[in-house]
Amino acid sequence: MIFQFIGGLGIFLFGIKYMGDGLQKSAGDKLRDILDKFTTNPFMGVLAGVFVTCLIQSSSGTTVIVVGLVSAGFMTLRQAIGVIMGANIGTTITAFIIGIKISDYALPIIAVGAVLLFFFKNKRVHNFGQIVFGFGSLFLGLELMGDGMKPLRSLEAFHDLTVNMSSSPILGVVIGTVFTVIVQSSSATIGILQGLFGEGLLDLNAALPVLFGDNIGTTITAVLASIGASVAAKRAALTHVLFNIIGTSIFLILLIPFTTFIRFLQDVWSLNPEMTIAFAHGTFNITNTIIQFPFIAVLAFIVTKLIPGEDSLIEYKAKHLDPVFIEQSPAIALGQAREEVVRMGGFAVKGLEESNTYLNDKSQKYADTAMQIEDAINNLDKKITDYLIKISSRSLSAQESALHSMLVNTVRDIERVGDHFENVVELVDYQISNKVKLTEDAMEDLNEMFKLTVYTVSEAVQSLQNNDRTLAIDVVKQEEKIDSMERALRKKHILRLNEGKCSGQAGIVFVDIISNLERIGDHAVNIAEAVLGERNL
Repeated sequence: MIFQFIGGLGIFLFGIKYMGDGLQKSAGDKLRDILDKFTTNPFMGVLAGVFVTCLIQSSSGTTVIVVGLVSAGFMTLRQAIGVIMGANIGTTITAFIIGIKISDYALPIIAVGAVLLFFFKNKRVHNFGQIVFGFGSLFLGLELMGDGMKPLRSLEAFHDLTVNMSSSPILGVVIGTVFTVIVQSSSATIGILQGLFGEGLLDLNAALPVLFGDNIGTTITAVLASIGASVAAKRAALTHVLFNIIGTSIFLILLIPFTTFIRFLQDVWSLNPEMTIAFAHGTFNITNTIIQFPFIAVLAFIVTKLIPGEDSLIEYKAKHLDPVFIEQSPAIALGQAREEVVRMGGFAVKGLEESNTYLNDKSQKYADTAMQIEDAINNLDKKITDYLIKISSRSLSAQESALHSMLVNTVRDIERVGDHFENVVELVDYQISNKVKLTEDAMEDLNEMFKLTVYTVSEAVQSLQNNDRTLAIDVVKQEEKIDSMERALRKKHILRLNEGKCSGQAGIVFVDIISNLERIGDHAVNIAEAVLGERNL
């Protein structure tokens, strides 16, 4: 019984994950863009949360994405609360799918999915095959779990437990919470609950509190994702917990009328047991959202008080690219674009510093910050480039055209700096995972080159900001030092290898890092030369 249940649970979880991945690939993996564009207000955030959760089949997954976006400054806490509410509604789709009860056709559905996966090379067909295969696996897992649970009828201990759960709703909530914390999927635990209710092993009075507990338990994934993250991320995760605890408290108070209402729906619409639980799940989350939606600001205030502290956010969104200026004055629009490019350059300097700290400290938080900054740089790259393309459609003077071209090229150079410090972070990841040890001399050399490179990029950005020819000339000189240092460090590295002081793997990490730093220097000098070229106009 245990083996069949655990095996069925494993296949069910695999089915949900595989189907969600297929849906996500079919959507073009633009979930963050969806959350960015459609969270302008809390109501749109709710709709975005519903849509994204339907795609990835996991409210926990959506909340983890939200935690990351809030941590990165891509989304405000109030926007995040709306998305979290929507995620709770979106996750009910799995329960409704289970309620359709097509377990008899699970194996043919898996067979169709397998054919699409293994006999077609088209990417879209392959993604659709993944969805179908996952869909069939979900029902096969449910069927196996259901068969595994049937012998529970004859267990006196289980019968006593269900009686206690009926008379003590708090016990049901605790059981649902703990089980979902263990499994880390409310879809799975609600699927099990549907199976138990379908087999007649639980009555509605016992099942509904467990359902409420399942919704609390699913918040554990977001809580785990927020550990070690920013203050804003911790607040977003706590919001998810509070939202479900408050909702459960309300529904426990109204448990008798709610149970009566669900029985009424079951009788009037002739719902099967599985669909009855699905409607209860949907009603709980939709009603909970309606009740708490007007109090989003209050929730934000509460979590801010519970988790105090300032948070240094990395602002993904552009601050200076106002489209109004493109129509009114292209010259002002170019000035705004220049400000945003300088801001983007500041991110590049910060990202370099974080990657250097990660090299020395090996703490994951520095790697995460560096990757968030690189993400911010990529986002600004797209936004600034689109803005500059719109400006190019206007009538520009010769000087404005030259500035426009300079900004386009500079954006590309800064974006490449981001790519290179991302490479450094990945090299440090490789060093950690393969336990590669760099000698003290090698670390001193790397830190010296890092210091010079950070200084050079910082000067290049300042020369752009102030249109400073003196700084730009100094950048060119510093870049020559970087080139000389790179050659000298390569020679020192070969000597260490010959003397057996460092391993071949350590050599690969060392050479690749100094190579990336040298290329960063090249991009810094490109920015400086662009400034010098502009001053010569």
